[in-house]
Amino acid sequence: MVQHAKEQIRGHYRIAQFRAALRADLTPAEVAMVAATLTEPEQRLFGAMPRYDQRHCLDVHHTLVAAGYDEPLLRRAALIHDCGKVDDHGRPMALGWYVVATILKQIPGLYLAVARHGGVLQPIRIYAEHAWRGAQMAAKAGSPPVMVEALRHYHDPNPTGLAALLKWADEQH
Repeated sequence: MVQHAKEQIRGHYRIAQFRAALRADLTPAEVAMVAATLTEPEQRLFGAMPRYDQRHCLDVHHTLVAAGYDEPLLRRAALIHDCGKVDDHGRPMALGWYVVATILKQIPGLYLAVARHGGVLQPIRIYAEHAWRGAQMAAKAGSPPVMVEALRHYHDPNPTGLAALLKWADEQH
């Protein structure tokens, strides 16, 4: 009974998340803050993400700042933490693939098997590897090593340091 109620709540939350992604918007003040916070190469990483990922990254950033975390490298990492979901050809992950990935993650063995596959299921692989991919992209963009490490490890089971704070804030959204 309790498990069913939790699944219903989680289902409603996911539907609300999907609706919010469809309506994602950025304020002029947020656009200006991104430009003032990120380096030019990092701004390109932010700009390559679809609007719904940009909105999510901003929400994670705002959560950290509201909680009193104003470390500049953590704030920069928050703003680009999902940049690894953009494929090697600069194509962002379509919103429908997020739905598929979210469903598959409920069955970890199947999710991992699908994530290892390429071809038509390549977006799931990219989703599964996005922390590693984002760290690689940030390193290539010249981001400092401590920021790259936070991006690389924020999805680890027990991250530490900036990665742990990034994971906490990401899980709020």
